[in-house]
Amino acid sequence: MTVGWPVFDPVHLRTFLAVASTLNFTQAAQQLGISQPSVSQHVRRLEEAAGRQLLLRDTRVVTLTDNGEAMAGFARSILAVHDEAASYFTGTAMRGRLRFGAADDLALAQLPAVLRAFRQLHPRINLELTVTQTRTLMRRLEANQLDLVFIKEFPDETVGRVVRRDRLVWIGLPGTQVRPDEPIPLITYTAPSVSRVTALRVLAESGRSWKITCKTLEVNGVLAAARAGIGVAVFPSSLVPADLQALPASVGLPELGDIDFTLLSNPRSPVEPVEALTSAILGQPFAARAAAP
Repeated sequence: MTVGWPVFDPVHLRTFLAVASTLNFTQAAQQLGISQPSVSQHVRRLEEAAGRQLLLRDTRVVTLTDNGEAMAGFARSILAVHDEAASYFTGTAMRGRLRFGAADDLALAQLPAVLRAFRQLHPRINLELTVTQTRTLMRRLEANQLDLVFIKEFPDETVGRVVRRDRLVWIGLPGTQVRPDEPIPLITYTAPSVSRVTALRVLAESGRSWKITCKTLEVNGVLAAARAGIGVAVFPSSLVPADLQALPASVGLPELGDIDFTLLSNPRSPVEPVEALTSAILGQPFAARAAAP
């Protein structure tokens, strides 16, 4: 008797990846434009097909099991090949130019691999990449100089499509201490900058004084200054390089709050390539710890 192989529905795989990236059924439903019960049903059917539990969930928390982590990797590979085959056999291979911008700290982790896979899947799209600060990217998008941007936004001001929500943290060298009676040595971007605005606001609200020890245009400047030990900086917690650390509460710095990683598209741009890259980015967790350069 021959036992058949399990069949994994691409629709169920896409839904599972949306849940895996957000760890939230409601956010996954919003991303996909379907109902939350449909998300639950797709995940349940995928678990039935796999014969394994892929997610652990209670009323507040969703986490991936070991089998879920494995399935996420397989799902990305399966869907990439599925989309490539669909493009080949339907003759819908996309062409043209896609002007994509990314905030420089968001370009540290999975984004290069995502863009490399996207170019392999859509070789006829001329992908043009701009890496700079969020506010600059938004201005260029409004000026019709970019088609899609991957940026950071404050949760109560978000206008883009949320990829994930992250926590902002103070970073520095391991063992960094800040004296309560001295100005906080601050490493920051030049204005305008989301992290700069956040740092200055929370310090002012907490009555702490500061002095800017490094002001730079690029993330590499922020990281170089932090590695030199000349101050502390604000960074998304999931992107902190391995040789730096999120400073513990015992250091005495005020809480910074959350930040959204979002995608914002240009309504004047061709829809198909923009949606293709949007889907590729939404299928990634963007939570792996960034490697030290």
